[in-house]
Amino acid sequence: MFLKYFRTFSAKRVLKKSSLNVNSSISNKPIQTVGVLIDETYFDKKEALIQLLVENGINPEKISVLAYKTKYKKKENISYPHYSKKDVTWLGTIENKDAKEFTSNQFDLLISYFEEKKTPLQIVTHKSLADFKVGFASSDKRLNHFMIDTEVENYTVFVDELFKYLRILNKL
Repeated sequence: MFLKYFRTFSAKRVLKKSSLNVNSSISNKPIQTVGVLIDETYFDKKEALIQLLVENGINPEKISVLAYKTKYKKKENISYPHYSKKDVTWLGTIENKDAKEFTSNQFDLLISYFEEKKTPLQIVTHKSLADFKVGFASSDKRLNHFMIDTEVENYTVFVDELFKYLRILNKL
């Protein structure tokens, strides 16, 4: 118990030191590829969220999803890229191949779909090579370029607001 807490504390500390060096430059190229980082602990409508992105003009082959859950059950059958709290090391690195691959992809847009400040989610958002990062206003403001003020359960409002502002910013 104590070691798990200390590992999380240590990873938070590394993240806090490195998050001061966030690149604030934003690319002007239109959005083609989208990465979606979802906290499945509190949000289980992943398919509906992806469907809304497709309905707004995003090519489904250009959408990559990475799911996080605090703890997966041993007998749970998971057929999509995912990671959990145990995949984060003391030094704030990710030891999961799905998460490593996700962070190494050069997305035009990264949607950080989580409200709570969880270290594993913040680490993946920070390490992502995405050109434009979008998240919730309740999460750490240093990690995202653009924040939307709504709740996780209101995914239709989130997507509507996202595409409204992407059109204003000439990203579509």
